[in-house]
Amino acid sequence: MAAGEQQQKSGISASSTSSGRLVTPFWKEKYERDARRYWDIFYKRHEDKFFKDRHYLDKEWGKYFEVGCGAGNTIFPLISTYPDIFVHACDFSPRAVDLVKKHKDYRPDQVNAFVCDITSEQLTENVQPSSADVVTMTNILIAPAKMPSVIQNVRNVLKNGGRVLFRDYAFGDLAQERLMSKGQQISENFYVRGDGTRAYYFSNEYLVDLFSSCGFIVEEICVHNKQVENRSLDLVMNRNWIQATFILGSAGLQVPNGQHDNHTCEDKEDKITANAQKKRICEEIDLSEDFNNMFGTSYNLDEAQIIRIKAKGHDFKIKMLTKEYQHTCKLTGLMLWESAQFMCSLLAENPSVVSGKRVLELGCGSAGICSMVAASVAQFVVATDGDAESLDLLRDNIASNLEPNLLKRILIRKLFWGDKDDLKAVRELSSKGTGFDCIIGTDVTYNPDAILPLFKTARELISSEDSEAALILCYIQRRVDEDSILSTATAQGFRLVDKWINGIHQSNGIIGSWFWGNDVCSAFKNATLSILYFQVRH
Repeated sequence: MAAGEQQQKSGISASSTSSGRLVTPFWKEKYERDARRYWDIFYKRHEDKFFKDRHYLDKEWGKYFEVGCGAGNTIFPLISTYPDIFVHACDFSPRAVDLVKKHKDYRPDQVNAFVCDITSEQLTENVQPSSADVVTMTNILIAPAKMPSVIQNVRNVLKNGGRVLFRDYAFGDLAQERLMSKGQQISENFYVRGDGTRAYYFSNEYLVDLFSSCGFIVEEICVHNKQVENRSLDLVMNRNWIQATFILGSAGLQVPNGQHDNHTCEDKEDKITANAQKKRICEEIDLSEDFNNMFGTSYNLDEAQIIRIKAKGHDFKIKMLTKEYQHTCKLTGLMLWESAQFMCSLLAENPSVVSGKRVLELGCGSAGICSMVAASVAQFVVATDGDAESLDLLRDNIASNLEPNLLKRILIRKLFWGDKDDLKAVRELSSKGTGFDCIIGTDVTYNPDAILPLFKTARELISSEDSEAALILCYIQRRVDEDSILSTATAQGFRLVDKWINGIHQSNGIIGSWFWGNDVCSAFKNATLSILYFQVRH
């Protein structure tokens, strides 16, 4: 399949892969720095049950070496068929290597399993140079900038004339389309998944150039395209993966003019009978991992952690989703974000902001720390979120942190922005339905599609009688810039009274006064936080 045909079928153009919303530099560095930890967590949760056993390696290769062994899904199907081979198997996840060693078929005299980060550690520390006949590379999942050094690392342990069998995600795979639409792109064709692990989607051209630059010759390369039906989700998934064989140092095998046959594997598939092809699909698709995990919706509240939040006069113990889910989990309300902690500290230092007022918190999530601080001095507080599971955890956190007399001042309600029934129910909680004196939102501006519903909801619920009623938004700028926020606010009848952007505020402004005589700002000096203070335009 030509590259152009591949892009047309997948619905992804070459330009679109670099035009999506990129993760911030902070998260990009974090994913790289903590890559081993994310994979350890992955194997802790899934053990060897996530990837199917790879039975496509059915050819005797003599001495065999594997890079990225995972939990042994390639190793043991192979040695069960060819018991005389010897396997060196590495992975940079210690837990993955432990799973290999705990496998019922593991024998130290047949498998040398070891931990190695092939982006920074030399394979030759565990394997003799130029000794491997075959190297398999499957689901490598490393940063593209480090791939050339990885290929060179592999070359050092491969015999002259030895082969690399490569199999990984291909450009245009369903997962790539979904990850792109969710704003989980790190760089071109490189994405972070919901569990913090990463994936690169290869094209033929990129893969050939990568290996050719390290002295390899292309023997065979093709892109497999299969439709996988998930009946439980009523989905037909277009899965693409690339498979290639490269030979080291065999110049005599070079195809004239540097060309290679992209159709070799596909031509073979045309000869397979319908039944045989159906069986082969089931055996070969080892990249179709759990759908929820792939797209960032998997979590386990049984693994929730308790964190302690201290603010002036307050000491909360909050149950929340553990940190490994904080980057791309679909239910962001199950986590505690830095802007909420920042606003919580400011309210504790400046109780007059909410004292005696009817307070509404939008998108408070499961922690509710701003609402709990406000409840100590406000007339009453309504804490809202649009997600039922976040609200369940919010109830637990509030009940376990507030005294009975304060529990009477705080109400918890579902509020899906723009929902007429939810809006009516929440507004009726205010004094005779006149609205709220102070509306607070922390980190509720990260989704471009939610900005308009946010301000429409706030405009509907803010007090129509109190000219000093305020909407206060605290956030870390992610996907939505300040101009977009301000233009939407203006269109919905708000005016900007004051702002504090990354530590810079207007002289003698309202927000600036909140920092006098305290060290809240210094406590969050490493965060790029912003606060916007709105009132209704009369």
